[in-house]
Amino acid sequence: MDIKAYLARKKDIIDKTLEKLVPPAKTFPPVIHEAMRYSLFAGGKRVRPVLAIAAAEAAGAATADLLPVAGALELIHTYSLIHDDLPAMDDDDLRRGRPTCHKTYGEAVAILAGDGLLTMAFEVLSDPRRLKCIQARTLVSMIREIAVASGVFGMVGGQVVDIQSENREIDFPTLEYIHTHKTGALIRASVRVGALYAKAGKRQFAALTRYGEMAGLAFQIVDDILDVTGKQEELGKDIGSDLEKGKKTFPSFLGLEESRRRAEEVLDALKGFGRKADPLRELARFIINRVN
Repeated sequence: MDIKAYLARKKDIIDKTLEKLVPPAKTFPPVIHEAMRYSLFAGGKRVRPVLAIAAAEAAGAATADLLPVAGALELIHTYSLIHDDLPAMDDDDLRRGRPTCHKTYGEAVAILAGDGLLTMAFEVLSDPRRLKCIQARTLVSMIREIAVASGVFGMVGGQVVDIQSENREIDFPTLEYIHTHKTGALIRASVRVGALYAKAGKRQFAALTRYGEMAGLAFQIVDDILDVTGKQEELGKDIGSDLEKGKKTFPSFLGLEESRRRAEEVLDALKGFGRKADPLRELARFIINRVN
């Protein structure tokens, strides 16, 4: 299959969904809505919502009713990027090839824009008008999955350990914890949300969970590799920042060749699935071969 065409189709659908979920830029107070939209529509690949959709498709479900949930995943991801870029966190000036939110709107508005996106995600997820076709019990399970992945046992916890590990000697299990939580948790949750929506059986759910875990780790490993080998004009952000901040990475522990091999392990996660899982297989290849 043509993964680029698949991604382009899904991205268009997700972008149209996000336009419906997020208030127009001029909504009062306009600066906060402008800042939220500035980061949300900065050209992201929409990997997490696409993974949710592709996982549901792999389990045999139609996905039109999943779109608000997919949109909520992207709202949370964008919030995390805004906050990660802040001076108190990763202190980055560029994101997706243009100035980061705090460079454009100031730190205070950037913090609030992130807060706004995160809380709006759960406003969407709890809106019965948008999600009336999903059974309440299933929806509660999906919301909990996303909340845990976004909080102290997921992204927040991973970010904390990442910050504490700067300019310190850490062991490999600590690095794996950072990667599987800071980046991997929401990717894993995206896949599992798609599986929950599709009411996947136990074996399917376990296999999709494993795929989500491996895809999340692969995504961050490739980020580490690109920080060493990437080009700024392709990556859309500063390169070499991990080294400057004294961060340990997969290449610093394992070298580039072994790091790539670890990332490619995700390709073996879906052996029991048929053709309906081809988008997930191609998404895995896209993740490990990406240049930005």
